[in-house]
Amino acid sequence: MRNWNTDKCYRIGFNSGRTVKMAGRRVAVKAIDWMAFAERVPPNQKAMFNSLKTRSDAIAAKLASLPEKPAAIDWTYYRTAVAKPGLVEEFEKKFSALKVPEPVDTQSAKIDAQEQEAKKSAAAYIQASKQRIAEYEKELEKFRNMIPFEQMTFEDLNEAFPETKLDTKQYPYWPHKPISEL
Repeated sequence: MRNWNTDKCYRIGFNSGRTVKMAGRRVAVKAIDWMAFAERVPPNQKAMFNSLKTRSDAIAAKLASLPEKPAAIDWTYYRTAVAKPGLVEEFEKKFSALKVPEPVDTQSAKIDAQEQEAKKSAAAYIQASKQRIAEYEKELEKFRNMIPFEQMTFEDLNEAFPETKLDTKQYPYWPHKPISEL
């Protein structure tokens, strides 16, 4: 069993810090801690979790099998194989001029903001939980110090639990409470 501290409770098993060199540039990769992730998956969603893990592993394996750089085009072979003069040179010139734009990361800032918000809400939840625990411990201490129910009189019961006291003066007939409270 892992011991998670409060700043990791929202992460659900994601660890960053690993980088992979791919296609001539360094790309940061979020490594997934599948064991920690599996601990948090409810039993009725295990099948979906297993299919997600299988799909993720297949994509990672395919990505890892690709070379860092694509194979270079052998332009001399095409110059000798293509009969039309100047066609290969034109293609080579257009190919070398082609620049594929890299996608711009527009979501990391939003994800980081959500992460900070989740940290704040987790800390607030933990603080509220500690307050509830303190209240419950006081109530538990009250129950521990109380006279056993077998030995209680009606006066002792009404003193320990004021909500059980019947108002026979205002409501003289059974159940000695307003009908709306029943």
